[in-house]
Amino acid sequence: MDWKLELVVVPVTDVDRAKAFYADQVGFVVDHDHRVHEGLRFVQLTPPGSGCSIAIGDGVTDAAPGSVTGVQLVVADIEQAHRELTERGVDVSPIDDQPWGRFVFFADPDGNRWSVQQLPAR
Repeated sequence: MDWKLELVVVPVTDVDRAKAFYADQVGFVVDHDHRVHEGLRFVQLTPPGSGCSIAIGDGVTDAAPGSVTGVQLVVADIEQAHRELTERGVDVSPIDDQPWGRFVFFADPDGNRWSVQQLPAR
């Protein structure tokens, strides 16, 4: 039996601002944006090529906005990823070369922190 991680909830204060950040600046695809009822809005976004999405919204979590850390995206070309994020206005770190990969880091408007890794040649 496969156990697949397919959704990570990211707590945010302003759903529209976060949706614009992830879609327009980071480049995620907006899969769903549904207001189920007054207390529940569910927005699902997926990084291009990923089998795992994120969910933001109203009433989807009681976690504190900005409390997500350690979420990592993996790309084939860290320099291209850095360039794309920079061109879209994301405040992204310089490229950090480590023996286990090349990384850049950024945070969303609420402070949820992300890393982007290019794996080393195997």
